[in-house]
Amino acid sequence: MAPRPTAPLLAIVSQLAAVHALQPGTASCGTLFSAPCSSRAAASAIRAVVDDKTEVREYFNTEGFNRWSRIYSEDGEVNSVQMDIRNGHAQTVEKVLKWVDADGSAKEGKTFCDAGCGVGSLAIPLAQRGAQVSASDISSAMAEEGAARAASLGVKNVEFSTSDLESIQGNYHTVTCIDVMIHYPEDKMAQMVSSLASHADERLIISFAPNTWYYRALKSFGELFPGPSKTTRAYLHTEESVVNALMSAGFKLQRTEMTGTNFYFSRLLEAVRQ
Repeated sequence: MAPRPTAPLLAIVSQLAAVHALQPGTASCGTLFSAPCSSRAAASAIRAVVDDKTEVREYFNTEGFNRWSRIYSEDGEVNSVQMDIRNGHAQTVEKVLKWVDADGSAKEGKTFCDAGCGVGSLAIPLAQRGAQVSASDISSAMAEEGAARAASLGVKNVEFSTSDLESIQGNYHTVTCIDVMIHYPEDKMAQMVSSLASHADERLIISFAPNTWYYRALKSFGELFPGPSKTTRAYLHTEESVVNALMSAGFKLQRTEMTGTNFYFSRLLEAVRQ
């Protein structure tokens, strides 16, 4: 269990790695008790314990936006690890689009909500296929970039807005949420799934980083390295817990896919209302 903000300073030492992971590329403060850097590190650690959502929003509006907008661009300059992640994410998006193409729901003009849309990697292709898309992201920088990309392509049937997952409005034929659950700890995951499911009339498509011994080891290995290749703070989930959350929300599993590259791993689930 994460320590409370009122815990002694030593109790939050273990949180510092997570804080630095969320802010990749920043220099290490050195030892925890060096002054005045130790105070800033301790304050950052407390904030990480208190509010993941605020940290994620701040990260993806600043350095995270610069890094991930490049990763999600075909021509953005990236290193080898980021290229691997770009390719893995693109594979997951293509698998979602393959499902959508197979049932013709986008072509029929069905409504889609892409929650945690980033720069529109999925939302824009869905709109290009004919779907009416509402795309939202907790980061205003990401949502604005998505809107700019859609406008540059002449895509008009997608609307981008800034919103966290809990503040989504309306109901849709299909709700998608790709590579977002990694920012939600286990005790918040079921609540997130339930919230998304409440907006899906027919189908919910989500992805998550699976909690297996191999991926736990890979995540831990990645956290050893500072700088641009360092992993951001990430939460893994078992497939059983995610499926149970879907069932509790009134959905049953329809199809699954898995994407795994050297540095990207994502389990994709399609669930339909029971």
